[in-house]
Amino acid sequence: MRWRSMTETTNTVLDTTPENTFYAVGWTVSGVAMLATVVAVWMFGI
Repeated sequence: MRWRSMTETTNTVLDTTPENTFYAVGWTVSGVAMLATVVAVWMFGI
């Protein structure tokens, strides 16, 4: 593991590739859809 100093600049947004961004967005959308389904079943007793 390499320790980073406080003066070293890191820009994680620019280091991400579009594939990683789409992957993260896909998992986020899937998680929100799953939570919405659970809440709908709980609230409406489907």
